Amino acid sequence: MKYLIVLGDGMADEPIAELGGKTPLEVAETPFMDQIAREGAMGLLKTVPDGYQPGSDIANLGVLGYDVKTCYTGRGALEAASMGIDLGPADMAYRCNLVTITDGVMTDFSAGHISSEEGAALLESLNEEIIRTNQQTAIFYPGVSYRNLMVIPSGGGVESTPPHDIVDQKIETWLPKGPDCELILTLMEISSRVFADHPVNRERIAAGKKPVTHIWPWSSGKRPEISHFSERWGISGGMISAVDLLNGIAKYAGMEIIRVPGATGFLDTDYNAKARYTINALRHLDFLYLHVEAPDEAGHMGDLKEKILAIERVDAMLGTIMEEFDGRIAVLPDHPTPIRVKTHTMDPVPFAIRGIKTDGCTRFSETEAVSGGFGTMKGTDLLPLLLS
Repeated sequence: MKYLIVLGDGMADEPIAELGGKTPLEVAETPFMDQIAREGAMGLLKTVPDGYQPGSDIANLGVLGYDVKTCYTGRGALEAASMGIDLGPADMAYRCNLVTITDGVMTDFSAGHISSEEGAALLESLNEEIIRTNQQTAIFYPGVSYRNLMVIPSGGGVESTPPHDIVDQKIETWLPKGPDCELILTLMEISSRVFADHPVNRERIAAGKKPVTHIWPWSSGKRPEISHFSERWGISGGMISAVDLLNGIAKYAGMEIIRVPGATGFLDTDYNAKARYTINALRHLDFLYLHVEAPDEAGHMGDLKEKILAIERVDAMLGTIMEEFDGRIAVLPDHPTPIRVKTHTMDPVPFAIRGIKTDGCTRFSETEAVSGGFGTMKGTDLLPLLLS
């Protein structure tokens, strides 16, 4: 038996008045997700345990069967693994966004979805300035677009807030608190000086784009201990994702990481390429986790049209896969990213599995999932159910 999870990040939402009280999933044309629902069964999945923030790190670890209470230290450490950064026992890794802050307000958590090349140039200058001023207490590593990494040797961590949670809000009440906070505030100030007249920003402003004004470090963590996927489940596993978070989880779990040309982690990702690479990977792997970031990005942007389009593109990608793959398939989001709030929420998400039983559901949606045959389950229960 072969197994596939197709995870559309942030697909779930709330009823929207503009859609006649329906959700984007209910309005989108999703014939292949609907087919999974008709040929299988649905349910609701509580992907984020009580007491945790509804982040993709927490949710995706749970969907892969890992108990965050025993293996989670922070998002930064997971992304470090994907970027090939070998953390020492005392190293504290932070996810480090490049952001736009205007008059003390977080106006853009992604600095206009800055390119990876622009971000790398800014962080190179920031590293040089830290060395020049003898502030060698942190190292910055460029990642994909606005998603970068900061490592503090012998760091103590902080209590922090994801920048996508505070868009259009004053940052003053959301600044970091904890052992590393004074250092981080100093580094944020240095970044604002370095970036202010940087050639990258001069070119962006001339082109009518948002400037990068600051770094925003958050979700600190040290190297986690995650059991290997194959040892735990007795099958081989792989990951297809364009974001470092998911690939970092896969690396710690000993899964095969499949890099797909044209996969961007944004709305313009190459869905067809992801489908082709999925089909090829399942020829030699028992299990594949296919992650698509685009619906989540549209939710964070508050762009209803783009979210519906992203969901439909995920569905078309699924249809291409189903033409050649007849194994067991689960489809779901990791968490809701409602258009109304532009960030993640704790609500359970709909899921459907083809190949176990049927329950009469005909449409993949939040509403249908409420009466699904699987009921409401914990996130960590999904993978054992899929493999049962």
